[in-house]
Amino acid sequence: MIRGALLIALAALLWATTGIVAKFLFSGSDLQAVTLGFLRLAVALPFFFGLMLREQRALARSATLPPKFTRKALAPLVALGFFQAVYQGSYLLAVDMTGAGIATLIALCLAPVLVAIMAAPLLGEKPGVVTVLALAAAIAGTAMLVISDMDSAGRLRLGGILVAVLAALVYAGFTLTSRHTSTGTPVFTTAFICFFTAALILLPVVALSGGFDGLQSLGIAQWLMVGYIGVVPTCLGYVSFFSGMKTTPATLSSIIVTLEPLFVAMLAWMILGEELGMIGIAGALILTAAVIVASRSSAGNRPDTA
Repeated sequence: MIRGALLIALAALLWATTGIVAKFLFSGSDLQAVTLGFLRLAVALPFFFGLMLREQRALARSATLPPKFTRKALAPLVALGFFQAVYQGSYLLAVDMTGAGIATLIALCLAPVLVAIMAAPLLGEKPGVVTVLALAAAIAGTAMLVISDMDSAGRLRLGGILVAVLAALVYAGFTLTSRHTSTGTPVFTTAFICFFTAALILLPVVALSGGFDGLQSLGIAQWLMVGYIGVVPTCLGYVSFFSGMKTTPATLSSIIVTLEPLFVAMLAWMILGEELGMIGIAGALILTAAVIVASRSSAGNRPDTA
């Protein structure tokens, strides 16, 4: 279990570098957030396609028959791809409009709390008093982060904060959809179909918005950054996470994943010079505590879900 927990922590660290590298890309080029979201998926797709083929071959050799793809089974995967597309664009846009630290803290920490609350009317999972208190703490922590960001930036970056909240809502929708419509599809097959659908959705958006024009401003260093985001946090990060999940309980996994926004905040401070201040640090700690409580509650209701 220790090895699995370390792999999940490594995945959280790799994911955390996405916002940092993206911030460098946005500040050093004319690349749009939605274009980077598409490029990230495009770079990762061949890797996940290979993993899907290997997974299907392994299932064919085993005694367990691979699940057949039907229209009913494919529909939720397409829905997950839609959520993934919107999340990629909104999260990276929030990073561009605000900072990597505050955007990630709001987008990723609010999502599990929203899941715990929204699961009540949608999935019949009644939130307890502790979950409601976690939501209140998450709102308070987010407000403290906004106040801290105003102090450090000298202005209210409301647009970026609202986009980060949108990313949290979309990610919560992704989680609830995957929990409600599980089809038993193998892990990497699910990942490939989800990412492929997201890339197809983002492609016309990028084309119609003139997003490909920004590619002309990319030098060799920027292209290496794009490749890094597509390979390291996306491919290697997800492989580390799925490998760790095999031996790690869902509740523990959900708690370890909360390290990601804290890693981002730490890296943003060390590399980008983004300072949260005392109010921001307190808000980040409160928000993280709320996420741990909400995640434990969520995993407790569905032991098979991280």
